[in-house]
Amino acid sequence: MRSPWHLPLPRLSIIISAFTTFFLLSPFLVVIGASFDTGDGFRTAFPPRSPSLQWYEAISSKYFHAAWVSFLIAVFVSILSAIVGTCAALGIVRGRVWPKDLFQSFFRLPVQIPLVVTGAVFLQFYYQLAAVTGINVYNTLYGITLAHLFVAIPYCVGCVSAVLVRVDPSLEEAAASLGATRSSTFWRVTFPQLRPGVAAGIFYAFIISFGDVPIALFLVSGDNTTLPVQIFLDMQFDFRPDMLAVSTIVVVASSAIIIVAQRFAGLDMVLPGGAR
Repeated sequence: MRSPWHLPLPRLSIIISAFTTFFLLSPFLVVIGASFDTGDGFRTAFPPRSPSLQWYEAISSKYFHAAWVSFLIAVFVSILSAIVGTCAALGIVRGRVWPKDLFQSFFRLPVQIPLVVTGAVFLQFYYQLAAVTGINVYNTLYGITLAHLFVAIPYCVGCVSAVLVRVDPSLEEAAASLGATRSSTFWRVTFPQLRPGVAAGIFYAFIISFGDVPIALFLVSGDNTTLPVQIFLDMQFDFRPDMLAVSTIVVVASSAIIIVAQRFAGLDMVLPGGAR
């Protein structure tokens, strides 16, 4: 009997890819399947014993409110991160900042800090800010948005920079030599080429903000609880199968966003494993 290590390389690659795909998708398949189970309020089964939409019809209104809060925060974070990240990437790649390595390391710093530490730091910062200036952003949407911006901007900087380094500066020089203004050159020549990077930055920022738990756990209030935090708290103290239905909806919606973003924005230049 031949050893599996002596299989042809293409066949071995297919086997490894199939196993990896199954490994990554299996938790989602279990959650999705269990959300259709008709068990009681304290346990569910996979595969579902008698599939139904019982728990989808019983989704609590608090999850809809939390999902709306998460969506609003994620939209603002993604837009602001794209603006700031694009400007920072242009400054680092095309500007005359010195030393560039220091600025690149500075924008990577928030990614290297544990999110729990980031949440605790922002909590103390908001306390001190309120004590010194009287401005209280703790337990507000503004406070959560600022904290999420801290960790989302580096992803936008990285995505835009990855595309910008491959943009030919001679195209911009040609536009300028033909009489185009700087703003016209940017919007008509540079930005169209940066679109995949900007779109990927928006995509990453939205997903990071919408799915955050460690940071938001320190900063949310009863009226401004985000969806991941609400599910996390309910999993600990008040488990109900309808949260599996909510999780399934989020998985399906996230998959749809990825497909649409890839189709219309062209993320192959930025996303891992994309064609270069």
